[in-house]
Amino acid sequence: MIGYYNYTVILTYIGLISGLLGIFASIEGHPIFALGALMFAGFCDMFDGLVARTKKDRTDKEKKFGIQLDSLADFVCYGILPVVIVYTTGVKQWYALIAYGIFSLAALIRLAYFNVMEDERQEQTTEARKSYEGLPVTSVALILPLLFPIISRFETLASILFTVLFLAIAFFFIYKFKVPKFKLKGMSILVAIGVVIYILMLLRNVIYRF
Repeated sequence: MIGYYNYTVILTYIGLISGLLGIFASIEGHPIFALGALMFAGFCDMFDGLVARTKKDRTDKEKKFGIQLDSLADFVCYGILPVVIVYTTGVKQWYALIAYGIFSLAALIRLAYFNVMEDERQEQTTEARKSYEGLPVTSVALILPLLFPIISRFETLASILFTVLFLAIAFFFIYKFKVPKFKLKGMSILVAIGVVIYILMLLRNVIYRF
């Protein structure tokens, strides 16, 4: 069979499926569930590297396969899903469509660049990465759920605000600056923040129904 099959890529696969379910939920008109799927995919992406490094006998080909696999899944979850979530809520103006295109393109460029640089880095050292260049695409899994309920409240300005948000994120995807990589404690804090944000979104949705 084509590919490499071991436990080191399971979280990447789960994250991709979560992103796909998020797209389906968006199309069916369930943005809160879609945002939850986005955040869960981000959770999987946070820890897939830690899981992969527990396998000490990975070959170079297995490592490169994991890098490529991770970026391909990331493009679906963080380059496409956020666009689908906001688009299906009714933000379909021509300027928003342009912003969506720029956002997805910037995510694609960043991921491709990361793959090239990571491949080069791993030829020089086996140490875990300590920082990133540019804003990691995974950050959308926290940024969008945090700002989505706030922006959505400005009904007349929502389309403009979402457009600005996507353009700003796209810029920082490809802008060259150092972003420290969170360690386990930092990642745990981000997960806790994400859980709180999602619970608040669910409560807000329930209250609005009544």
